[in-house]
Amino acid sequence: MNKSTIITAIVMLAIGLASGYWFAAVSGNGAPGASDDVREPLFYRNPMNPTVTSPVPAKDAMGMDYVAVYAEDSSGAADVAGTVKVDGVVTQNIGVRTAVATRTDITRTIRAVARVDYNEGGMARLHSKVEGWIEELRVDNTGENVDRDDILLSIYSPRLVSTQQEYLLALNNLEALESSPFEDIRRGAEELVASSRERLALFDVPEHQIRELEQSREIQKNLHIHTPVSGTVISIGARAGQYVSPKTELYMIVDLSTVWVYADIYEYELPWVKVGDEVEMSLAGIPGRTFVGELDYIYPYAESRTRSIKVRLSFDNPELLLKPEMFADVVIRSDKSVNAVVIPSEAVIRSGKSERVFVVRAPGKFEPVTVKLGIQSAGQVAVLEGIEDGDEVVVSGQFLVDSESSLREATAKMMELAEPEPASDTDMEGMDMESEPASDADMEGMDMGDMSGERPND
Repeated sequence: MNKSTIITAIVMLAIGLASGYWFAAVSGNGAPGASDDVREPLFYRNPMNPTVTSPVPAKDAMGMDYVAVYAEDSSGAADVAGTVKVDGVVTQNIGVRTAVATRTDITRTIRAVARVDYNEGGMARLHSKVEGWIEELRVDNTGENVDRDDILLSIYSPRLVSTQQEYLLALNNLEALESSPFEDIRRGAEELVASSRERLALFDVPEHQIRELEQSREIQKNLHIHTPVSGTVISIGARAGQYVSPKTELYMIVDLSTVWVYADIYEYELPWVKVGDEVEMSLAGIPGRTFVGELDYIYPYAESRTRSIKVRLSFDNPELLLKPEMFADVVIRSDKSVNAVVIPSEAVIRSGKSERVFVVRAPGKFEPVTVKLGIQSAGQVAVLEGIEDGDEVVVSGQFLVDSESSLREATAKMMELAEPEPASDTDMEGMDMESEPASDADMEGMDMGDMSGERPND
């Protein structure tokens, strides 16, 4: 290659550079504001995974183009990380709805399935206190109603016969010694009569039979057993002629004028209930009738299988319509109320670590806010921290907004990593700011094929 060819190439290169600078100056001066519309991307991110980035345009494994990421405007510099700005048309298309947080009293009504059972406080199990044989069974059918002090059966017991004899001897002895001049003897006879009579009472001999014994002075073979409570006979454990002992359960009697109803509530409903709450109950077997009772007791443990807490409800049953083992639907009307800032439950985005909502800061501008929640009721939830009265929150379409917010937040973190650090003074001092022009020898050593656009053979 001769010297004239080299000179020609250098002249053409200079002309090309000068033309480029001239066109750039013309486009910059002739189209004001055009440079503002053309923004250089900071980097490109994977459309499916924002953490995967590239400094140059690329495609993912599915053939999708990477998304260009630009620097945000200075107007959004003070926005909270994850804040989303959505055009009004897009907001309408994705179905974003909002609601205003209000401070109000929140209450709850609890519904549960329940089971009717006996009132254990009105239940009596009868046993004989002496051994013997049943001579007569006056109440011999289960389901019969009995009143207090009704005679259930009569029993023959040798022990009761001997106790009657002892009592008659004590009475005769008292009559004989009543006129004794010795006070100690008279007092001893009186004490013997009192102890013999008390022994008969401890064996459950009824008072009317003791008085009859005192008047007739004749030993009675059979003694009566009376019911101590009024109620319904649920079971009979002996029959006429049967030998019984104190271990034998003769009768089981239950007062059904009041019944207990058991219901299970969930753990999150426990803060709402307390003893004394009004309860309404309806049963499929008694259509059109609603019974009103109250919550009587909350059991101090949870069921291991259902993770629920058992509560006991009390209902009056004067007509005996409520029968044990019937199923019922109950409504516990809690009178407990909490004054708090309340938002719809659907506005809350729940994750494994925290709960957050999107607050409308301006038209089309949504800011994620982490909240601390309280009790819930009827689709409403109390917010203890994070939301103020009057804040407008997103209740529909927030999952799409949350997805975009997560992308914005990830992008902001990537932008922080992508920003170059300014050069230090030490680096500037190490740079050679003056360069000497290339000599002819240097120019001769250059491959002019590269400058002319020719590529060497591979």
